[in-house]
Amino acid sequence: MVERFSHTELASLRGDLKQSGLDSWQAAELISSFLAGRGYGVSSQNAREAATRIESYGCTLESMQTELERLALVM
Repeated sequence: MVERFSHTELASLRGDLKQSGLDSWQAAELISSFLAGRGYGVSSQNAREAATRIESYGCTLESMQTELERLALVM
């Protein structure tokens, strides 16, 4: 079963990711924290790669959902 994060959760994460001055390491940490807070694990390297992809896709809710689905490791 694929986790569907709510639009509210994704919009909040997107707002945090778009915060000025956030580098890829900080964005990866934010993504990792988001997933960990929902009971998932995530590889730091994969989180950095996802942060880059999310940014390149324009940080749409759909692209974020796709990336988070790829990253989330069931604990």
